[in-house]
Amino acid sequence: MHKQTHTGDKLYSCTQCEKRFATQRYLKYHMNVHSSKYKCTECGKCFRDKHVLAVHSRIHSGEKPFKCPECDKAFSHSGNLTTHMRVHTRDKPYKCSLCDKSFSTSSYLQAHRRHVHSNRRPYDCRYCGKWFQSCCDLKCHVYTHTGAKPYSCRHCSDCFRHHGTLKAHLLKSHNEGTWFTCHICDKKFSENGHLKKHILRHEGVKPYVCYECTKSFCTSTELRHHQLKHSDYKQFCCGSCGKYFKHKETVVRHFNRCSVKLGYVHVFARRD
Repeated sequence: MHKQTHTGDKLYSCTQCEKRFATQRYLKYHMNVHSSKYKCTECGKCFRDKHVLAVHSRIHSGEKPFKCPECDKAFSHSGNLTTHMRVHTRDKPYKCSLCDKSFSTSSYLQAHRRHVHSNRRPYDCRYCGKWFQSCCDLKCHVYTHTGAKPYSCRHCSDCFRHHGTLKAHLLKSHNEGTWFTCHICDKKFSENGHLKKHILRHEGVKPYVCYECTKSFCTSTELRHHQLKHSDYKQFCCGSCGKYFKHKETVVRHFNRCSVKLGYVHVFARRD
């Protein structure tokens, strides 16, 4: 069971929702959420006790009582403030055994291992069969099938599929939040992580290395895209003929040709 915390395997799935867990104990603990009597009036989620519901309600109210003494950031949970303080102390106690990168939390380290050092995709979409590396990636993908937009703006009627998109909307349309500005070219970003990746390009730093050909990249996304050249994994499927492709842009070009061709054949068959 302990080894599963390193591999990221989550073999036990909830029958009420799409969440998965590494152990039966975690699954059993999670099932209490569905049988709880304290329900959020905003989104319908249920919780074990009033205190947990009150903490959850801060997501909808925007309340952030835990303020950082070093900067103007505030958080809805005390644990998030504790993690944030490591930005100022530069404390990164969780080190990757496969490369020289360090992280402030164990969850960041596990996410790094899944996305950079592993090609495993244990989470599959029940709508299209596409596989994903994390439950969060799968959850965001499912929104494209269901059309759900759970993140709503409190200033207007706009809704969004991703929290990052909502943050960008609040900054651009309502001037709410803090821009992260590049000190080299003054380009602005809605998230600090995007700024950090942008600065790497100015500095010429490429920390993500392909172990097949030793080629290096600025971001893990670029590395994953490159690693498809060394594998036979094809994650994109043509909706017309069922043929699989490695890259999204390739399947888009193929689909435009394939749909026209199939349309012609279909019409020809009808005439016969």
